[in-house]
Amino acid sequence: MFYEVAQGHGLPYDPFKALVAPRPVGWVTTMSASGAINLSPYSFFNAVSDKPHMVCFSSGGYKDAITFVQETGEFVCNMATFDLRDAMNATSAPLPRGESEFDHAGLTKAPSRLVRPPRVAESPVALECKLIRVLPLEPLEGEASYIMAIGQVIGIHIDDAFIHDGMVDTAAMKPIARAGYKDYFVAQESAKFSIARPAGGGDLKRET
Repeated sequence: MFYEVAQGHGLPYDPFKALVAPRPVGWVTTMSASGAINLSPYSFFNAVSDKPHMVCFSSGGYKDAITFVQETGEFVCNMATFDLRDAMNATSAPLPRGESEFDHAGLTKAPSRLVRPPRVAESPVALECKLIRVLPLEPLEGEASYIMAIGQVIGIHIDDAFIHDGMVDTAAMKPIARAGYKDYFVAQESAKFSIARPAGGGDLKRET
């Protein structure tokens, strides 16, 4: 099939999110100027640069995460894993402002080293970030309905249990990623494969 987006797809559900998939889950912790803490999962999330390390997430409207990060300029991206899938999902509940997503999901706050928002203690990875820019995603026509936050990663926590021979065993962490509809994918060892870039380089050659 082919369809012009402006004309509609004619399907019961919009297929867009099922086509740009899987998308890593940005499990974002933020803190307001008054000290309120928010923890929310975002599937419009990814790394966008490695020199310097930068990540971004985008929110439909000015929800707490975007509002708080604008107030304090800091956030933490925690890795959502298969073992934490239910807790991650619980933090997406539309709780009243002031009610703790950590408590609601049975999670533990752990102090960050370089930023004020806490990290999820149960998560094997946390990226401490300083805000670079908040950018409304303005469409060709009309007003922006999504707002993107871009942050520079200034500190990284990794569970030592997942570091082997100087490399991180990502598959062993079983990170989850968002697909379309209600679906998710999980990274695991049986699905992992490696391909060297042409000329035998790739990321490892550039980093050695």
